[in-house]
Amino acid sequence: MSLTASQPVSSSPTPAVVAPGSKTTPAAALDVYTGDPNFMTSLARGLVVIQAFTQQSPQMTISQLSIKTGLSRAAVRRCLYTLTKLGFAGAEDGSRYSLRPRMLSLSHTYTTSNTLSSAAQPILERMSAALHESFSVATLDGEDIVYIARTQVNRVMAVDLHIGSRLPAYCTSMGRILLAYLPAEQLEQYLAKVDLVPHTTRTITSVEKLRLALRNIRRNGYAICDQEYEVGLRSIAVPVYSSSGRVVATLNLSGNAPRLSVLEMQSRFLIPLRNAANELSVFLN
Repeated sequence: MSLTASQPVSSSPTPAVVAPGSKTTPAAALDVYTGDPNFMTSLARGLVVIQAFTQQSPQMTISQLSIKTGLSRAAVRRCLYTLTKLGFAGAEDGSRYSLRPRMLSLSHTYTTSNTLSSAAQPILERMSAALHESFSVATLDGEDIVYIARTQVNRVMAVDLHIGSRLPAYCTSMGRILLAYLPAEQLEQYLAKVDLVPHTTRTITSVEKLRLALRNIRRNGYAICDQEYEVGLRSIAVPVYSSSGRVVATLNLSGNAPRLSVLEMQSRFLIPLRNAANELSVFLN
């Protein structure tokens, strides 16, 4: 059952329930825009609700979404009502909401209108067909990398990666490329706030060690991450430059550590990766 317009909405929104000791909620992050006459709060709240749905939480009730987002239950209800009416969300049982396939039209609009994404996909598909490996292109968004193009020959990670997937930048080869080529001031801001969580025993969790790794990446022109995000996963990445010489994206190969040695990645795949990155750069001129 979907929400209906006749359902009462309290004039004083019910406060959101935030778990004790929880981090700042997505809704609280919107407070910085309070007083900005051009900021559309209702749209921002709708986007917060959409982003609350994840692979781990594909279905949620209004109360669960309220806790997760920090929005009041009344605000969540109105967002879900609008999304349901437009076909972007729904609830089969009337209480647990999930996103609908129409949401894919938003990502499709991005991938077809974004030059980098649309140009990268056929290049990656050609590489996978020739080299029989999995390749990806990503950009930096805050503290994460976001996949904007991907081909997968074999499942190499426990996480099912796809266009739009996000991974931490500090412990992935693509993330380190993007961090290594940041302007110095932006990199220092990142290092000052990043939480270096140890995903495996190999993960670099020291800011100084990470800083050294990034310096080596700039010197070598590529990055290799050896089982720092997930045991058994090894990857190599190279930068993608714009016509101005700025690194705007990164291209990588990821594979099974027991099957692909570091030496093989360097000797067999580094040149094809750089050639593909150069080809992609042409589309950005």
